Amino acid sequence: MSKTIKKIGVLTSGGDSPGMNAAIRSVVRTCAFHNIGCVGIYRGYQGMIEGDFKEMGPRSVNNIVNKGGTILKSARSMEFKTPEGREKAHKNLIKAGIDALVVIGGDGSFTGALLFNSEYNFPVMGIPGTIDNDIFGTSHTLGYDTALNTVVDVIDKIRDTASSHNRLFLIEVMGRDAGHIALNAGIGAGAEEILIPEEDLGLERLLDSLRKSKAAGKSSSIVVIAEGDKIGKTVFELKDYVESNFPEYDVRVSVLGHMQRGGAPSCFDRVLASRLGVKAVECLLEGKSNFMVGLLCDKIELTPLEQAIKGHTEIDQELLRVSDIMSI
Repeated sequence: MSKTIKKIGVLTSGGDSPGMNAAIRSVVRTCAFHNIGCVGIYRGYQGMIEGDFKEMGPRSVNNIVNKGGTILKSARSMEFKTPEGREKAHKNLIKAGIDALVVIGGDGSFTGALLFNSEYNFPVMGIPGTIDNDIFGTSHTLGYDTALNTVVDVIDKIRDTASSHNRLFLIEVMGRDAGHIALNAGIGAGAEEILIPEEDLGLERLLDSLRKSKAAGKSSSIVVIAEGDKIGKTVFELKDYVESNFPEYDVRVSVLGHMQRGGAPSCFDRVLASRLGVKAVECLLEGKSNFMVGLLCDKIELTPLEQAIKGHTEIDQELLRVSDIMSI
């Protein structure tokens, strides 16, 4: 890196996730620890373009480690996808004396950071923040653990009703392209069946599983479905199909939606965010750029941003086997 870093900008982009505030706090306080400035950039890349900046010090991030969402707000920016938009953003950063960026978000946010670096040689580091846990180079993204605990808690409550009324519940959880939430929460909540995008189990497999549950004496069942599962066009169409084959079941649908993104982050997410924020800032001060900081084998490791964007996370086959055994 050609110049000494005196001020770092931090932004959150894409979908919010529990733990983002803890990561912001970590970045701000690590900058203060190393006697460099820190600037909060509001509304992600759109805020960069509009110069929506605020100087941040250790006391400005008091009492946010326990809060969900992001105090810096988040927004999608179509303008940042244009060369003109990125030029405006760069001019604003230079004007504010910002020498490097920490970007907290997902693969779309990292793609923008990588492009910005390639055009302006501007140092960037990424922190993975998404409840879907679908970013390559880390075993856990910020918010994933919190989302799992939220989903399990809700399913536990739904099971009380399911068992009381001889009902079959189809519970849709987030996971458009990845089934990590569905698989782990499904096992944790004791679901009878789990449907995920990575495994096309098919309608007959589902019906067979429900028949076995009925034969085994189960009077109610919980099926956890990732929103990106390919077994049916919608969870409501799947409900109609199951009802036509099992008229004895009272089938209900619960779409958990954005409640999975909210709430106070778990202790795990707070600690992970703190570790990732420290590492991101210190890597920039060491002259490193274009990396994502992530958790691998309980150690904070670096993955090139390009690899984090293009790499694919794999579903845990052992967990699939565990799921099959537990549903007997």
